[in-house]
Order: sequence, then C-alpha cells, then structure tokens
Amino acid sequence: MSLLFVFDMDEVLYDYDWRVRMAGLTALTGLDLAELRRRWWHAEGEMAAEAGAFPSGADYHAAFVAALDSPVTVEQWIANRRSAMRPRPDSIAAVARARELGRVSLLTNNGPLLQEHLPTIAPEIAPLFGAHLRTSSFYGARKPDPLVFERVLERYATPPDDVFFADDLPENVAAAASVGIAAHLYTSGALLREAIESFAAARGVRRSRDHASTRTASTA
Repeated sequence: MSLLFVFDMDEVLYDYDWRVRMAGLTALTGLDLAELRRRWWHAEGEMAAEAGAFPSGADYHAAFVAALDSPVTVEQWIANRRSAMRPRPDSIAAVARARELGRVSLLTNNGPLLQEHLPTIAPEIAPLFGAHLRTSSFYGARKPDPLVFERVLERYATPPDDVFFADDLPENVAAAASVGIAAHLYTSGALLREAIESFAAARGVRRSRDHASTRTASTA
C-alpha cells in the first residue's frame, strides 16, 4: 500500500487574502462586506456548499447569483477567486517531493464550482495533483468534521497509518488526528517538507522491521 499525502490549499499552498476577494465582489455587485456575509457567507450559503449541498458547479453558481441578486458570471467568479491567491513555492515543492514518495490529494474547504475550475484557479499545483484536485464538497462534509477524513480514507482505500495531512488550522489537524491520520500543523514550507520526509522515513523503518521480524520467525 502506497503512502497518501493530503494537503489543504489556502494558507498552505497559497497565500489567500479573503479581503481582496470580498473587495473584488463588492466591485462586481455593489454589495459591501457586511451584506456579502449576510447573503452568502453563512451556514446556509458558502459553508453548506463546502459540505456538499450543491451537486454541481452550475447549481452552486445559480444559488450564488440568486443570493447576491447580481449577474456575476462564472468567469468573473473564477477571476475574482484567483485574484486573492499567491502561490507558495516552498510548499508546492514539498508537494512535489511527497508525490515522489506516494500519492497526493488536495482537500480544501470549498464548493463544486471551485473544484471544477481548480486547474484554472490554481495552475501551479494542477500538474502535481492531476485528477486529485478535490474540495470538501466532493466528500459531502467539510473540515473539521471527522467524516470528511473518514471518506478520504474510504475513497483511497488507505489505512490512516499511511496517510499524512497538512493544514494551517489546529481544529482541522485535530480532526484528522482523531481518525488516526498523521496530521501536521502547517507553519512554513520548509517545515512541511521536513514533516513529509519524517513521515515517509518512519513508515519505511516500520516496514523494514516488520519484514525482518517475519523473516526471522519463518527461519526459527
């Protein structure tokens, strides 16, 4: 069984300035921050989308436009989201290293519209993750609900001991750890790389010892 490395996106692989995104939406809609929050950024809007309430990007977009009562196009939505992001080269290099050691997958609290357009929104990481650019909506649950991590394990048919997860929020790290995943609280790209190397090395040592023990027992 190969190792699985799972990464958050915002504030781990990218700087994400939510204020820039909201200012862009204000320019598009004429709605100020407080009104944007009231209309969409709440448990029945964006958070519900992150937990899988909308089955497709088209469903998400229709609900978003209706809530804001403004004809924001998909292209404008994508450009606005992208404008608030800046890649973190050291973190992306850490993902590239993880890909050499096992499989990699993204797990970001976001809805289906973002997932469908991640290659455009996050082109720096798209080649590394391929078809595994996934949002929480794909799993029908959002971090820090442990259910989302249980569904990741099920999807990849991987035991938690062989899964590494990195996130910048302590509550998400704790939720992953609660189901047995090796969870790393992100603080820098350099430390992320060290944690990946340590995780892989520890699994290699464990497997080597298990194999040696089996050989010794069979010859005893």
